[in-house]
Amino acid sequence: MEGRRVLQLLCLTFTLISTTLPSPPGLTVSPSRSQFLQGDSVSLSCEEDGWTVWRKTSSRQRSSCGDMWGKPAGSSCRISYMTTRDSGVYWCESREGAAGSSINITVADTVVLQSPVLPVMEGQDVTLGCRTSAPSTLSAELFKDGVFIGTESTGHMTLRHVSRSAEGLYWCSFRGVGESPPSWISVSAPPTKAAPPTEGAPPTSITFLQLVVRVFCYLVVFCPNSISTLLTVSLYQERAKRMSLPQYLEIG
Repeated sequence: MEGRRVLQLLCLTFTLISTTLPSPPGLTVSPSRSQFLQGDSVSLSCEEDGWTVWRKTSSRQRSSCGDMWGKPAGSSCRISYMTTRDSGVYWCESREGAAGSSINITVADTVVLQSPVLPVMEGQDVTLGCRTSAPSTLSAELFKDGVFIGTESTGHMTLRHVSRSAEGLYWCSFRGVGESPPSWISVSAPPTKAAPPTEGAPPTSITFLQLVVRVFCYLVVFCPNSISTLLTVSLYQERAKRMSLPQYLEIG
């Protein structure tokens, strides 16, 4: 009985942990885009204090802001003059080594595509811009998944009320100058509004971790009761069977 109480206490502790476990902080990029021209500046910020901006480039192993790149300021990092060597994967990391979601940043020396660095919601407008460091009066040509989608004299194209079909690999080019690296644009469904729970009703949606904990609780709390009940019924049936057998008396 004492061991079962300990297991029930552990189950309650795991449940509380699963419902209060925070998600790792994300990385904010300003200006908000994934491609930059050489010479641009960028500010990278972690959403929570105490976290540090890290990166992994093709020329170096993983390193934190201030380790031969960037200027740290609390949970932020600023690169005042970007070069192609700054292309890589960036993320936020805690002192304990926990890491948040990563963002790919590309630095090019001729042409870049200005596109959202984070997924866009269905129904939103998305503006794509084509920039070049070379003097050019030509119109920008834009492509999606290898298919030409239009020419813009201003270098900007707005996709109205995007749907999931707008998701894909985009790039742009200036004839005689060059083309930008490709950028993947993700489109996510808008969050659904859940109906307000009735008073006393349990929540209708749970995370995978909460589901695992609840299954564990079921095994700890209910399985011993079920096993005990089955054993009791089995013993009762065996006893009744023995009592129903005829009794033979031996007379000496």
